[in-house]
Amino acid sequence: MYAGITRLSWLRFPARRGRVTLTAMCLIAFDFRPSSTVPLRLVANRDEFHARPTAALGAWEDAPSIIGGRDLAASGGWLAMHEHGRFAAVTNFRDPRLEVAEGAPSRGSLVRTALECDDLPGWLASLAEGDALRYAGFNLLASDGQRLWHLHRGRETLTLADVAPGLHGLSNATLDTPWPKLVHARQGLAASLRARWPEDALSAFADTRQASDDQLPDTGVERELERRLSAPFIIGSDYGTRATTWLEWHASGRFDIGERRFGPQGIALGENRLSREP
Repeated sequence: MYAGITRLSWLRFPARRGRVTLTAMCLIAFDFRPSSTVPLRLVANRDEFHARPTAALGAWEDAPSIIGGRDLAASGGWLAMHEHGRFAAVTNFRDPRLEVAEGAPSRGSLVRTALECDDLPGWLASLAEGDALRYAGFNLLASDGQRLWHLHRGRETLTLADVAPGLHGLSNATLDTPWPKLVHARQGLAASLRARWPEDALSAFADTRQASDDQLPDTGVERELERRLSAPFIIGSDYGTRATTWLEWHASGRFDIGERRFGPQGIALGENRLSREP
């Protein structure tokens, strides 16, 4: 692998091949139509430890042009919009064999940099050329309102590509990897676009049913944990789905964004919605 890299985590779960870090996981389904009046509709779940301090959807105190939830432990984000016309979201990549350098920067910082950097394509290119290897595995979605990029930092791959127009899903593998919960979430979004937006998509993302064993992905963790993580909405006392976010971004620059928040065992903690005009 890379010199000086060791496995490091503040909390680990059993894996068949040693140990695996379990930090924030996420599930995203989105419809990207760059030539339409609504170029992007998206729904996402954020899965995280319930004890990790988090700010609800809103303007960031030290960066009021950024609208999103915020991780208060590392001051980063997982999904956010910038009022001047940018979007970014990050998911973790799950593979216990991917080794992480001690002191690696938070992947949540990628969201803020994507929203605020002067040259988004240039910054993404620098990550794809090797800067992304400083981080643990991740997927980054970033858009300037015209293009939507996907950057994947896996164990053996580091790729940057434009996202093709259409319906997509992203979890903790790479873009459109057909994990059962991703397929279900993408189908829910498709139904929502035909009828009730965003209600049908939110219903799919609230589904707590786990995949059957014959459909489970093999990411290297123990089967019991693989089952638990296979549900679109994860229930738990220590770890689970913390927030569901939905976004509608119009070609005019207006965006509407909402968030439902949850505590241990999936208890609803509140909901809020915001709209911003260009």
